Amino acid sequence: MIHDTDIAIVGAGAAGIAAATTLRSRGIGCVVIEAAGRVGGRAHTTSGPETAHHWFDHGATWLHHAERNPLTAIARARGTGIIESDRQRTWRLQIGGRAADAGEHARYHAAWARFEATVRPRGAEDPDIAFSAAMDTMRDDPWAATIELWEAAQIAAADPARLSLRDWLVNDLDGSNLILEGGIGHFLAGLAAEAGPIALNTPATAIDWSDGARITTPRGVVRARGAIVTVSTGVLQHLAFSPALPVSHQDAIANLPMGLLTKLAFPARGADRLGLGPTMSIRQQARPGMPAMGLFAWPYGAPYMQSFIGGPTAWALAAAGPAATDAFARGQIATLLGADALKALGPALVTPWATDPWHRGSYAFATVGHAGARAVLGTPVGDGRLVFAGEAVRDDGLAGTIGGAWASGVDAAQGMIEALRGGEGGVSDRQCHPHAQAGPV
Repeated sequence: MIHDTDIAIVGAGAAGIAAATTLRSRGIGCVVIEAAGRVGGRAHTTSGPETAHHWFDHGATWLHHAERNPLTAIARARGTGIIESDRQRTWRLQIGGRAADAGEHARYHAAWARFEATVRPRGAEDPDIAFSAAMDTMRDDPWAATIELWEAAQIAAADPARLSLRDWLVNDLDGSNLILEGGIGHFLAGLAAEAGPIALNTPATAIDWSDGARITTPRGVVRARGAIVTVSTGVLQHLAFSPALPVSHQDAIANLPMGLLTKLAFPARGADRLGLGPTMSIRQQARPGMPAMGLFAWPYGAPYMQSFIGGPTAWALAAAGPAATDAFARGQIATLLGADALKALGPALVTPWATDPWHRGSYAFATVGHAGARAVLGTPVGDGRLVFAGEAVRDDGLAGTIGGAWASGVDAAQGMIEALRGGEGGVSDRQCHPHAQAGPV
């Protein structure tokens, strides 16, 4: 069927929900379509036997930059339970199968001071270089590989040899970190329920923006005066546009590839907590060229151990299948905590972001020399009738975060309203509605 509306929104993740909420509050007609059978995008919370029936966030977990994260105020206004993560989190530094001693801790902190003094400043220099190239000045330090693993592969979810140092510097996490009780995915689903109906299982296959926007889906066609496209850059690379996007935007998409951060949850088999306190991050000394991962024990009292595998290691394991990821993580746990530790842990939940066709990764990073690609992708085209939103377009330090995605959706909706007002006929006062029967949210 063909359905006419003012604005079509492609994707019901944080950016799409924010755009729909903003439009609805202004009385603007919109259609929201979502490829998956659920809302939330890369914010997804479940609770089942694989996590000992405790909630688990498969993707977005923290409200980073809490002081300026727009979702912080929304959560507080809704009375959502908030956990101050930084106050509860403890740290353990591990060298092989033992805890680091005081002298090793001192050398580790000295390495970080050297990193801050020698590597970070290079992010403001010209020309832009790879994160790994910036680390070359520290290759003689036994803790350099650990810092590179943490900052590039774990935090940026990126290959340090491809990651723009300038992009990393702009988006270096700062401020406090909050956890929402019940999970961010659950929280976002609640916001989606208030944003108006959403057509689930309705992927966009082609977008014609030659005159307004015409979006083709397996369930029909949406014809609108403008479109806000919020899907990941991994999906954008496979979405057909007619006419072709400007070369500037094509280049931006190509140079904002998706990074990967695979999360695993190992439920406790019983009461044994392996002598580890709740909410303990275990950071191991990485060795150059050797894959490694981060470990998070019993986060905020949850009855599971969580691990993070990022960057090239995560992609390689994902290509080999979830069993390979599980085996690698178990091997790492055995090395860090001893083989007996595995007896206390049940079968792992392995997040499938690498193979999920509606996301194709975790979040975007800019390649070397293309730190400006985020701003380019966020620039409207077609006289403002086609706008891209999502974490990938943020160049204000919120890239890669759910708060950045939400802010981009609000900005895109406000910009679209202005663009439509500049055209003939203004905008209607219709509320958001689906072009086809919406699935449950």
